[in-house]
Amino acid sequence: MEAVRESWTDERMDDLSDRVTELSRRMDARFESQEARFDTMQRTMIQLFAVAVAAFVGLLSAQTALLLALLG
Repeated sequence: MEAVRESWTDERMDDLSDRVTELSRRMDARFESQEARFDTMQRTMIQLFAVAVAAFVGLLSAQTALLLALLG
């Protein structure tokens, strides 16, 4: 076990630290990319919901107008 610990030189530790830092940067970039995709998807879903509500209100208005025309 001592031999393994002695083989970890400062240079190797610095190299490992650099690799971990680079991996962290890449992961952060990927997460930002995914967040942007989710934001776009959420915006699209909200827009589709608004269109569906508007279509439903239009349908109800048309049915109400038709019902009033038939009754009147």
